[in-house]
Amino acid sequence: MWVVPEKEIAGLMTLEAAFDAVESVFAAMASGDAYNFPVVREAIGHKDALYGFKGGFDSQSLSLGLKAGGYWPHNHEQGLINHQSTVFLFDPDTGRVSAAVGGNLLTALRTAAASAVSTKYLAPKGAKVLGMIGAGHQAAFQMRSALRFGQFEKVIGWNLHPEMLSRLADVAAEFGVPFQTVGLDQLGEQADVIISITSSYDPILMDAHVTGPTHIAAMGTDTQGKQELDPALVARAALFTDEVAQSLGIGEFQHAAAQKLILEDNVIALGRIINGDHPGRGDAEVTIFDGTGVGLQDLAVASAVVKLAKQQGKAIEVEI
Repeated sequence: MWVVPEKEIAGLMTLEAAFDAVESVFAAMASGDAYNFPVVREAIGHKDALYGFKGGFDSQSLSLGLKAGGYWPHNHEQGLINHQSTVFLFDPDTGRVSAAVGGNLLTALRTAAASAVSTKYLAPKGAKVLGMIGAGHQAAFQMRSALRFGQFEKVIGWNLHPEMLSRLADVAAEFGVPFQTVGLDQLGEQADVIISITSSYDPILMDAHVTGPTHIAAMGTDTQGKQELDPALVARAALFTDEVAQSLGIGEFQHAAAQKLILEDNVIALGRIINGDHPGRGDAEVTIFDGTGVGLQDLAVASAVVKLAKQQGKAIEVEI
């Protein structure tokens, strides 16, 4: 078995590699060549933690495995990030474990790549203003990926605690674009693309906030009860996601579906656009991508990292 420690990931996985891996996985899912297993995600009754498993199998790349981990909200007290995970890969021919890979940075990179892929296919033509809702650890990754693959000339941001937006201002400075703190009404009016990445259990971006052609990547909702968007906003948008069933069950669209504002048929897998099976944005004023996070994304980036780590002598071989 090969082990790739967390400390090695930053030197192996790039934004570009993560983008390519996630785009390919979405396409494979839509064509039926890859599928995700049912998600297990539970409150364990200790340290307020959420713990679970995401896994799947991709018959094209022969990636088989799972990511184990979750969210520990008090980790900052120990100087650790709240999200902790490890990806395990298995040989699909024998069932033997083939690799264990640190999953923290990989999760951040593949999540950011997913929103960037959605923006590639769904952003309104000529999108120049990026709006950010949230300023936590993941928000910086989202913004870097958006700026790397988009043509944005300005970033505007809102956060419940405005002092945290300095993190996003620093990222904007890296890319040489201006950053401005705004209210939610200004953000919804001015932004061509909006990325929401919070842990909210109440809607933040309301229907009345969003005017004009807009693409929204809703990336924070991955558990029953979480919510970032007004169901009325969801109801009037063209809807896309990584995994339809997961979106309706634990993703952003769960609330509009529960209120009978949308049906399962209203939600389209993003991979269908990538494969040319769906026109995408069309004449929709607002599009929303619900990024729930699927196990196949983790397997794709982890497989790429193992290959690079072996080539560069950064993978550790152990007997089990």
